[in-house]
Amino acid sequence: MPLCFIEPQDAIRVIAESVGREARRQLLGEVVRAWVDEIPERDLDSHYAKAVADLDEHDLSMLAAWHASLEVGQPIANRDFLVNVFPSLGENRREALKIAAGFRGEEAFDSGVPEEQAMETVLPHLSRERCTELANECLELYLWDRLGSDN
Repeated sequence: MPLCFIEPQDAIRVIAESVGREARRQLLGEVVRAWVDEIPERDLDSHYAKAVADLDEHDLSMLAAWHASLEVGQPIANRDFLVNVFPSLGENRREALKIAAGFRGEEAFDSGVPEEQAMETVLPHLSRERCTELANECLELYLWDRLGSDN
């Protein structure tokens, strides 16, 4: 269902303001994943380093466990190790960044950072096409939220 009267970025913001907490959390996760998909290859390393720098020990352990599943050596829940091994992840680099950025986003969400602030940071970096896809996903989340989720 295309929204012709509103820009996709604005539709995403409006939907985010109209849903419950759990739907907002999911929506924010989708926005972060979309942002990672749009990052140029040459910039992945620096964004990963920034995301890992802000993680707590628990999140570093979880990220290291994910690295272990890729069998890239014996992972250590250490920022330096995770950043240094990142280039060797090949096609899994975006997924690693999505996980690290997702942990960072969850921490921000849990600590009360307004979703609007996160949206203002990420949405301007998305292409119109990606925003349109994301707006459609947001409509599905909106319906899920309004039609009876335990929110």
